[in-house]
Amino acid sequence: MDHSRAPVLEALEEFRRRRDVVYGPPGHKQGRGADPRVLEIVGPGVFASDVLSLNGLDDRRESQGVTTQAEDLMADAVHADKAFFSTCGSSLSVKSAMISVAGPGEKLLVSRNAHKSVVAALIISGVQPIWVHPHFDPDRQLAHPPEPEDVRRALEQHPDAKGMLLITPTDWGTCADIAGVAAVCHERDVPLIVDEAWGAHLPFHPDLPAWGMNAGADLVVTSVHKMGGAIEQSSVFHLQGDRVDPNVLKQREDLLGTTSSSALVYLTLDGWRRHMVEQGEELLGAAIARAGRIGKAVEDMPGLDLMGREVVRPGGAFDLDPLVLTMDVRGLGITGYQAGDWLRAERHVDVGSMDACRISARITHADDEETEHILVAALAALVDGADAMERPPAVDLPEPRTLELTNAMTPREAFFAPAEQLPVADAVGRVAAEMVSPYPPGVPVLAPGEVISQEAVDYLTTGVQAGMLIPDAADSSMETLRVVAR
Repeated sequence: MDHSRAPVLEALEEFRRRRDVVYGPPGHKQGRGADPRVLEIVGPGVFASDVLSLNGLDDRRESQGVTTQAEDLMADAVHADKAFFSTCGSSLSVKSAMISVAGPGEKLLVSRNAHKSVVAALIISGVQPIWVHPHFDPDRQLAHPPEPEDVRRALEQHPDAKGMLLITPTDWGTCADIAGVAAVCHERDVPLIVDEAWGAHLPFHPDLPAWGMNAGADLVVTSVHKMGGAIEQSSVFHLQGDRVDPNVLKQREDLLGTTSSSALVYLTLDGWRRHMVEQGEELLGAAIARAGRIGKAVEDMPGLDLMGREVVRPGGAFDLDPLVLTMDVRGLGITGYQAGDWLRAERHVDVGSMDACRISARITHADDEETEHILVAALAALVDGADAMERPPAVDLPEPRTLELTNAMTPREAFFAPAEQLPVADAVGRVAAEMVSPYPPGVPVLAPGEVISQEAVDYLTTGVQAGMLIPDAADSSMETLRVVAR
């Protein structure tokens, strides 16, 4: 295929050349009606590029196939049979993928370190999750992805499961054995869905961890805005093989997706694909080298513990994304929350993720010598300034397996059941009726239907006191929890 083309961008260029005058949405009419104060900040190009696909980039019959051409090029670029663009982020894409594999009351194996959007899909669909628990690293207080044997045991116990959802890479850069898990799933002829939201860059350089399509996954979801070059909410889901019907997938996406898809998302997805096919290996190679230099500098900073390939081992990670710099800050006597807040306030550096133990910084093809030096200098200043920070309250970090909670109800049953708000002390032993997800990264500690344990309550309450944010709970202070009424 001709990857020098970018059909969506070409259609926008042609729209401008024709000088079409639109008498339908969007109401700002390519920026003519936008507030000049907004234009002054975002520039006129944003509004000028906000054009409908129907009777805009394409005609009402979509006879030019603008979006289809762009999706076909994307599929070819990443070795998929089909690709579908999503303008509602991977939160929508993963829901579409899940309900294309399993329906109400049916079982789906799900890695328990899933993002809250996965739990939301379970609530919406009524699919019954069979949790496959990750491997917990007690030293680093991290969860690494499940291994093939974990999936095999789950399938043996639940032979009626319709498939498996695997999360890789994790928010901290650790990766699963996709090929091994795919082989286990395919022994039983069930599909493997990979939530590879953090992995859109993986197909484009040989020194990066395995890409889901190349490793045999049936359906892969990516968030191109995370590690790629498209704007926020840019997501693609990719399909290969015949275990998932592409027509079913498209219809399920149509249930959840918008009928007013954003041309801004489509055109940046289209342009990013072209950029990566033409220059991706060179650009990502430079990014890998840059991340390596930053990592070497961090290794010389006392109090910062950079996670390296020592975590790649049985019971740990299968691989590690070299572009993710995960740094434990407990050696500085502070939390990751404090470190992230200090870096933003004092050095105007915003890190990607933080928790009680660590921070992470992600390097992409967009970084350059200046951003490399800024990050290294900011981390060095953090080390120098840590002694002056207030000592944080202790977080009651859980022991391995103590957050593997008992399921009393499906997420859908619990979420829609009559509920009551109880003091946290009284909530222990009750069934959660809400998601409770420290964010970022947004992995629920409590999912609806799980029996609340004392360890989970201790972790959440002490975490909030130390700076943890829980935006999805009814009471983000963690003084009360929403539980299923008796």
